[in-house]
Amino acid sequence: MAHEFDFVIPPGLIAGVDEVGRGPLAGAVVAAAVILDPNNPIEGLNDSKALSEKKRDALFPEICEKALAWSLGRAEAAEIDQINILQASLLAMSRAVEGLNIKPDFALVDGNKLPKLSCPAEAVVKGDSKVAAIAAASIIAKVTRDREMVELDAIYPGYGLAGHKGYPTKAHMAAVEELGVLPIHRRSFGPIKKLLQPA
Repeated sequence: MAHEFDFVIPPGLIAGVDEVGRGPLAGAVVAAAVILDPNNPIEGLNDSKALSEKKRDALFPEICEKALAWSLGRAEAAEIDQINILQASLLAMSRAVEGLNIKPDFALVDGNKLPKLSCPAEAVVKGDSKVAAIAAASIIAKVTRDREMVELDAIYPGYGLAGHKGYPTKAHMAAVEELGVLPIHRRSFGPIKKLLQPA
């Protein structure tokens, strides 16, 4: 069933912006900005969380191919620890938009806070289910981050990163307790912070 988007889109070139990875204890927060081509629609777009991994993986190359422009932005664990996760998420989104090779007339950003951008923008709560371009951005960001966690799993075996993607699961916490904190862990996050405190 096609997902119906009901948000009134302003005229001009619109960048949809979303980020993924606020909740995990490990890895970067990854954002994407996507300017869709109104003349080249993509079937099946939806909030990345509402789609299966298989469906996201299938849509990823199609979005990259059909979009007028797309770009990724990120903030690493060390930056998250320095400026906090909210600011890091906004920074990643700002980097994604500024990295677009076409300047958008307007940006629609998922959530209720706006990053600093060089174009006018509006925050859209639950935007990934209301705006096709935000849904596309959520898919690009999610697939990119998930693939990175699989790569990091090969670098840091034993932590199960490919499975839990850095989220605070019981298995993840057990691995950190047993094997220690990694350079990719967010030291300012409660469970990691607690482990690093001297007993």
